[in-house]
Amino acid sequence: MNVQKENAIQNIRILFDDMSKVVLQQLELLEKIINGSGTTISADLLEELNGNEERIDRFEVQITEEIIDTIVLQKPVASDLREVMAVYQMVSNLERVGDLVMNIARFIPKIQDIEIYTKMSEVISNMLIASVSMVRKSILSFALSDKEEAIWTIKNDVVVDEMNHKLIKKVILKSNFPEETQHLLFTFIHLNSIISNIERIADHATNIAEASIYALEGKDLRHQKDIEN
Repeated sequence: MNVQKENAIQNIRILFDDMSKVVLQQLELLEKIINGSGTTISADLLEELNGNEERIDRFEVQITEEIIDTIVLQKPVASDLREVMAVYQMVSNLERVGDLVMNIARFIPKIQDIEIYTKMSEVISNMLIASVSMVRKSILSFALSDKEEAIWTIKNDVVVDEMNHKLIKKVILKSNFPEETQHLLFTFIHLNSIISNIERIADHATNIAEASIYALEGKDLRHQKDIEN
């Protein structure tokens, strides 16, 4: 048994578990914000969100470095290598979840029509609860080596999307808004879906470009605000 290799892989598992906990904590804080009254976020809560976001970013860089060192120095066998690369992919996605939490937290205080937000808050809360459950189960599937948890998450994605669209439509149709306002809301919702998907394409393109520079020059550009030529 290669003790150094086992220790290196175990350290990656521990760091991944720690990062997962921080991401889940961010999702819980977001639930607290959405389930609260109004669109104001307290300074303490915002400080906690920002602090956790910085921790998530540091975890991503640290775990990536640990994975590279483990592959280069310990030369893991096929099964260990698959686990390590799976962690690498999951870490990248967890970091993205953390970014999305911060994006949502920044948008909430910018909402000007409190009445519409109040009417939609229950739907938003239900969407978030379902999504958080998916994140938890996906993490558990890896931690517990439980394939069924992973399958549930994958299958539930489509179900949640359909459920959320129906909930949003139901809230709008049952509201007292004039028909013209309802049409406007539906238009904004569909436009937002289009824009969000385009944004995700751009995000992935940025990730690919950063990975390309890392492969060419060994520079890790993630979370750097100023990119030099």
